[in-house]
Amino acid sequence: MKLCLVSTLLVAAVGCSESSAAKADSDTSVDAKATSPVKVAVNKTVIPVGTVLRLSLIDSLDSEKNSAGDSFTGSLAEAVVVQGVTVLSKGTLVHGRVIDAIGAGKIKGRGSIRLELVNLVQGSKTIAISTDAFAAQADATQKRDAGIIAGGAGVGAAIGAIAGGKKGAGIGAIAGGGAGTGVVLATKGKEIHYGPETILNFTLSNSVTL
Repeated sequence: MKLCLVSTLLVAAVGCSESSAAKADSDTSVDAKATSPVKVAVNKTVIPVGTVLRLSLIDSLDSEKNSAGDSFTGSLAEAVVVQGVTVLSKGTLVHGRVIDAIGAGKIKGRGSIRLELVNLVQGSKTIAISTDAFAAQADATQKRDAGIIAGGAGVGAAIGAIAGGKKGAGIGAIAGGGAGTGVVLATKGKEIHYGPETILNFTLSNSVTL
């Protein structure tokens, strides 16, 4: 009888011990889950290719003074909005590069310039961007040149007429025209000049992840 009682007590004790151990393991598991870091998905903003960036120049640019590789700075003249959300605020700093710049030559020469944007600054981050080239060429000067030549011929004719009548007028016109042409040969074509706050449009050639 005593032996049976002892056995019963031992079985009960072992059962309680196993139950306590199982509970302890369960509690430890719960604590581990509670203290483990929770991974939160972060949605990154993407500015799609083809987005137009309206840049207000901070630095001036000149086809005669600038050369390939020169850097320039500007800021966004307008905020960039993607699906109704402002992703880049107005005034965001942007850096660009001169692809090439050609000063106006003699006679038919016209200044030209090509530019691109290379990065933008958002907070403490500098983010690389790529844009289509912005290209511009100065206006043609043919009308102005023709005016100079015609004006020279007119002056020459007047001088020739005073000196020797109709014959003198004809000679004067030829001489005057030649003088006018000489003025054109010595006059450079127009240049491209963009001062600070000039607005230029650039189009993203690749999407940008912020």
